[in-house]
Amino acid sequence: MKNRIQVGRAPDGSGAVGRVSQAGPTRGRSWSRVRSGGFALVAAVLCLGPGAARGAENRTYDVRAFGAKGDGKTLDTEAIQKALSACAKGGGGTVRVPPGTYLCQPLTLGSRTTLQLEEGAMLLASPDPRHFMKVPGDWLQAKSGSDFIPLLSGKDLTDVTITGKGIIDGNGAVWWEEAEKARQRVSGYTLPRPNLFTLQRCRNVRLSGITLQNSPKFHFVPTECEEVVVDGVTILAPAGSANTDGIDPSNCRNVTITRCVIDVGDDNIAIKSGKKVAGREFGCENIRVSDCTFKHGHGMSIGSETVGGVRDLVVKNCVFENTDNGLRIKSRRGRGGVVRDITYTDCTLKDCQPVISIMAYYQDSTYSTFPKDDPAQPLTDTTPVFRNLTIRNVTGASTREVGAIAGLPESPVENVLLENVTLSGTGGLLIANARGVTLKKVKVTVQQGEPVILHNAEVTGQVEKQ
Repeated sequence: MKNRIQVGRAPDGSGAVGRVSQAGPTRGRSWSRVRSGGFALVAAVLCLGPGAARGAENRTYDVRAFGAKGDGKTLDTEAIQKALSACAKGGGGTVRVPPGTYLCQPLTLGSRTTLQLEEGAMLLASPDPRHFMKVPGDWLQAKSGSDFIPLLSGKDLTDVTITGKGIIDGNGAVWWEEAEKARQRVSGYTLPRPNLFTLQRCRNVRLSGITLQNSPKFHFVPTECEEVVVDGVTILAPAGSANTDGIDPSNCRNVTITRCVIDVGDDNIAIKSGKKVAGREFGCENIRVSDCTFKHGHGMSIGSETVGGVRDLVVKNCVFENTDNGLRIKSRRGRGGVVRDITYTDCTLKDCQPVISIMAYYQDSTYSTFPKDDPAQPLTDTTPVFRNLTIRNVTGASTREVGAIAGLPESPVENVLLENVTLSGTGGLLIANARGVTLKKVKVTVQQGEPVILHNAEVTGQVEKQ
C-alpha cells in the first residue's frame, strides 16, 4: 500500500499540521491515533520548506503558519509558543519569524532550536507588567526578581541559537520610571523587574546578528551555561535607564563575546559569580571579549558578585565611549571571592569616568573618599581577592580622575602589570593596598595633583615624564 500525506489544520486551529494515511483498511485513522503515532508535525514542516525531509535539524516552523499575526496589536504568544514547542518536540530545527511586530508574553525555548528573526521582525514585550509576574498583582510590591518571568527563557537546554537581523524589545519604558524613583530614594537599589532573555544550565548557545533592546532590567543573562557565543549583537537602552545591563554571564564557562555594540544604562558587560558551583573551583572562567564597542553604560565589569570566583578573562580590541567606568572590577567585603588572571589589551577609552576602576570597596567609597585609615579585618570566604591583572596597550581619557586600583588592607591587590598605557584625566591614578604592581611605559597626564597616588602600595617602575 502507498502512503499519502494530507496537509490541513489541527483540530485546535493551531496552524498547519499533517497526517499520514494509507489506502486500504486503515485509511481515515483518527486524529488521536495519528498524533500518538508521531505524525502531527509533518505538514507543518512540509509546507514550510523542502529542507524538512533532510532531518530534524533542517525543519522550519514558520510562526505565521501557527497563527501569529505580527500586527503589533494581537497577542501572538500562543502561536509563537506552539511553533517553538513543535520544533523542540520534533527534534529541533528553525523557528522562522518573518517581518512584523509580534506582541508577546513570556516565551520558552527548547533544545536544538534556532530562532530566526528576519530583518523587519520584532518580538515586542506586552506593556502589561502582570503578564510577566509569576503571580499577577501589583508589580511594585514584588520582593525580588524571581517574582518575574523573562520575555524569553530556557533551562537545561543544548544547541540554542537566536539569529537574524530582527529585534527583541522589552518595552522597558513601562518599568524604568518607577525603577529610577526607587534608585533615587535608596542609592544603588534595584527595583525588582523581569530580565529580557535568560538561559540556565544550557550548553552550546549562540546569539548572532540580532538586536536586544529596552529591557525592563538586564538584557541577556546566561547562568551556569557553557560554550556561549555572542557575535555581532547590538544591545540598546537609554543611558539613564536603571539597571539595564547588556550581557551578564553568571557562573558561566567558555564564553565568547565579539563584534558587539552595547549602549545601555548600566554595565555593558558584567561577569558575575555570586555563589560557589559544586565541583568547580571558579564559577566563571575562560571568557573572551573582543572587538566590541561600548557607548554609555558602566563599562566592562567583573562583579560585584564574585563569591564563586572568576578566572581567565581577556578583553581585547574594544572601544569605550562616554561610559561611567571603563575597565572595572568591583566587589566588597561579604561579596568577594578570588578574581585572577585578567587581561585587558589593545583597548581605547574616550571620555570615560574613570578609565580604570579596580576596587574592593564597591559602593562603600569612591576615588575621592578612599578610606586611608580603614583597619584590616579578618579574612573570610567572602573577602575580595584580586591578583594577576594585566593592562597592556591601553589608551584612556577620563572626564575626571584617571582611576583607582585598590584592594583591602587585609587582602591587597597582587601582581598587577601596566604596560604601554597612556592615561589622562583631571586627577591621577590611585594605587592602594597593593603589592607587586609594575609600571612599564606608563604615561599619566593630569590637570592637578600627582599622576600616581600611592597608599600602602609596593610599586616597581615609574610614570614616564611628559
